[in-house]
Amino acid sequence: LMERPTDAARAMDSLRRVVHAIRIATRASERAFGLSTAQLFVLRQLSAASGQSLSDLAARTRTTQSSVSEVVARLVRNGLVSRAPSSIDRRRAVLSLTAAGESILANAPETIQERLLRGFASLDEGTRQTLADNFESWLTASGLDDVNPTLFFEPSMVDR
Repeated sequence: LMERPTDAARAMDSLRRVVHAIRIATRASERAFGLSTAQLFVLRQLSAASGQSLSDLAARTRTTQSSVSEVVARLVRNGLVSRAPSSIDRRRAVLSLTAAGESILANAPETIQERLLRGFASLDEGTRQTLADNFESWLTASGLDDVNPTLFFEPSMVDR
């Protein structure tokens, strides 16, 4: 008779599976394209709509402007994204994929982040809200609610 795993074991295993899947995908992405899955995810979200600002992109990637800003800066340095003043509002920077960025995306598979978001979107609204609430409660109870939510496996300026 198999003993049923505890809720704590199920929760920890689920978290381990997500982290493991992201780690494997990031290694494969770095080998194939020289980019993290976070960078590929940002490129893909940028390709979905042209003329996005950093705040538009932060909303599309479901993260903070400061987190996405670091990834964009790296992509600009690598020549995959260009940044130009908006023709409508000169104070606003518009981000675009370069030809090099588009060519990488043409061969890149769906990212793990896209799979997770698609799976999350397939859940009913009540389940999505409960899951988000419960994750936040778990992190708070674990004393981790003050950890900066950077994009997965993307080094932040603070980490270096």
